[in-house]
Amino acid sequence: MTQPQHVDLLIVGGGVAAARCARTLRRGKWAGSILLVGEEPSLPYNRPPLSKEVLRDDAPIELLAAEPTAWYERHALGMRCGVAVTALGDHVASLDDGTSLTWDRCLLATGATPLRPPIPGAADAMLLRTVEDALLLRSAAVAGARAVVIGGGFIGVEVASALAARGVAAVLLELSPSLWSGAMGEALSEWARTRLTEAGVDVRLATAAASVSAAGVTLGDDRALDADFAVAGVGVAPRVELAVAAGVAADDGVLTDAAGRTSLAGVWAAGDVARVDGLRVEHWHAAREAGERVARSMLDEPIPAVRAPWVFSEVAGIAVDIIGVAATFDDEVVLGEASSDQFGSVLLSDGRPRQVASIGGWADVDALRSLLERGGSLDELRGLLSR
Repeated sequence: MTQPQHVDLLIVGGGVAAARCARTLRRGKWAGSILLVGEEPSLPYNRPPLSKEVLRDDAPIELLAAEPTAWYERHALGMRCGVAVTALGDHVASLDDGTSLTWDRCLLATGATPLRPPIPGAADAMLLRTVEDALLLRSAAVAGARAVVIGGGFIGVEVASALAARGVAAVLLELSPSLWSGAMGEALSEWARTRLTEAGVDVRLATAAASVSAAGVTLGDDRALDADFAVAGVGVAPRVELAVAAGVAADDGVLTDAAGRTSLAGVWAAGDVARVDGLRVEHWHAAREAGERVARSMLDEPIPAVRAPWVFSEVAGIAVDIIGVAATFDDEVVLGEASSDQFGSVLLSDGRPRQVASIGGWADVDALRSLLERGGSLDELRGLLSR
């Protein structure tokens, strides 16, 4: 009987966390064999441009690649694209093509799955998670088309912005009275609502979608919005099923320490699937940095501290960087003039800045991250503007 392939490191998933882990290992002169197995047919790529440059058709797909194609061969990285790992056992993995392999170490970078709103016809709404999703949505987004975007979070706001830029008449529905469900504060929500409206987006807050059909979207008060297509951007769920079946502890994500170690020896997790020291951040920087920390853990090198979260977004073409996280806040302060489209919006708890939104390049992101990491004051934050 043919023996299954053996690899020193099995990486399950093909996102930026997977690519960064492999890159950091090779830079650290790790000579072990690496095999990356990913369900998507393409090599690892960066997702943030999907709802911005790709949807607007401002950049070629080739620029999304996390690494050039030749890099994988040059660094002896095995790739199995379009293949799913269906089960993990005691250092054994089963794949959906009927093969199996053995491994010494494993990185779970399985990402997240976009959710659909719990309403009739939700399956008819388009989603945006993969390159294929973005291209399908772009083909529908022709000038003069009508669209309804369900959800006023990061994806919903970015998609509505991109659709408007393509000449689509877009209606954005947000169940909360504020964009981002109020998590970014009222000042930023009001600024974004104004900019979206000026860009041609019909923003409807505190408005629920009741059903989706080929004809459009019905609202909670039975009014109908005619539309050529609908897009749902109501969040994601971490893909923990493989990990849980293998006995790895999970709770709103695979639980890890700062180094990405899970409850199962020899198994690490990084990216959207991981909840690192109690916090799960669904964005590119968190995934990239987590992949690097996992690699350093495997190299037995010092592990850098987990940095303050950084999410970059756009509202009607204006850059918005969100630094830090405020699970709760009791005050918010605007620094600068919101009408200038270059200002800061600060959420505070007990008088301390917990989350800062930098709009239009208002302040240096790295300086903001460092300030929040050391627990800096609002006066220190103001001081950043005088440098």
